[in-house]
Amino acid sequence: MENGKTVVIASARCIGCGLCVKVCPSQTIEIVRGKAEVKEESCISCGHCAAACPFGLIRVPLIDPALYEFKSFAMDEWWLPYGQYDLPGLVKLMASRRSCRNFTAQAVDKSLLEDLVKIGTTAPSGTNSQLWTFTILPTRKGVDKLAGQIADFFGKLNSMAEKVLVRKALKLFGRSELDHYYKNYYPSVNKAVNEWKESGKDRLFHGATSAIVVASKPGASCPSEDALLATQNILLAAHAMGLGTCLIGFAVAAMSQDNNIQRSIGMTSREKVYAVIAVGHPDEIYEKAAGRKNAVIRFYEG
Repeated sequence: MENGKTVVIASARCIGCGLCVKVCPSQTIEIVRGKAEVKEESCISCGHCAAACPFGLIRVPLIDPALYEFKSFAMDEWWLPYGQYDLPGLVKLMASRRSCRNFTAQAVDKSLLEDLVKIGTTAPSGTNSQLWTFTILPTRKGVDKLAGQIADFFGKLNSMAEKVLVRKALKLFGRSELDHYYKNYYPSVNKAVNEWKESGKDRLFHGATSAIVVASKPGASCPSEDALLATQNILLAAHAMGLGTCLIGFAVAAMSQDNNIQRSIGMTSREKVYAVIAVGHPDEIYEKAAGRKNAVIRFYEG
C-alpha cells in the first residue's frame, strides 16, 4: 500500500460523476463537496473504482500491473462490454477442452507457463482475497520427482490397504476411508505404482513435461472455490495456446496427506493444495467436441 492507503484518488481533477461510488462493493468511496474521496479503509482492492473512472484518476496500490503483461501475446486492457463477445466461440472453446493423457516430449516454454498463471489470476475470488499460490514445475525432471514422491505415498497406502484386519478395525471405529479406497482404487493404483517402479511408465502425469500446482494460503473466505476458478481459467487458456492439460486428482490427495511432498517443491506447509495440472504439448486430436452427461436443471420461482 502507498502510505497505508488502499485507494489513491486525484480528487483535485475529479468531476464528481460518482461512477466509482456506484461500483465499489465496500462503500469505501463517497462524494464530498463534488469530489470523490476515500472515506474509510474497508477496501478489498478489487480495482472496480479504477476501472470505472473515465479519467484515470484512481489507483489501487495493491494491484500489480505486471500481471497483465504477458510474454506470449499482448492484451488489450480496455474493458469488454457485456454481450460483446463471440458466445458460440466461447462455448466451442469450453467444449473442446479435454483432459489430455497423451503428450509429446516437447518442453513447454517457461513464458507460456508464466502467462497461464497470470491468466489464472483473472478469476474471481471470495472477498477478492486472491490468496492463491501457483507453483510451476517447468521441466520433466521436476515432474518426475513429484511423480516419484506421489508413487511412494500410494505405495505405502497400498501396503496398509492390503491388511484386512487394519481395514476392518478402522471401519469398526467409523473410519471406512481405507476400505473404500481398497475396493474402488487399490487395483488400478497398485498397477500404476508397479509400472512406475518397474519400467518408469507414467500413468499419473501421462508424460507431461510440466505441471502447475494451485494452492491457497490461510485466510481466504472460500479458498477451494478461488483455486478451482483460477484452475479453470488455466485449462481454457492452455487449450487456446495449443497446450493440453489434465487435472491430477491423485496428486492432490497425496499432497493433502503428506506435507513433505509440497515442501519438496518449494511450497510451505501452510498452503493447501486444491489442484495439480499436468501441462504439455498434446499428442492427440479429435474430430468434434465430446458430449456431456444429462444434468439436473431446476427452476424455483418462490
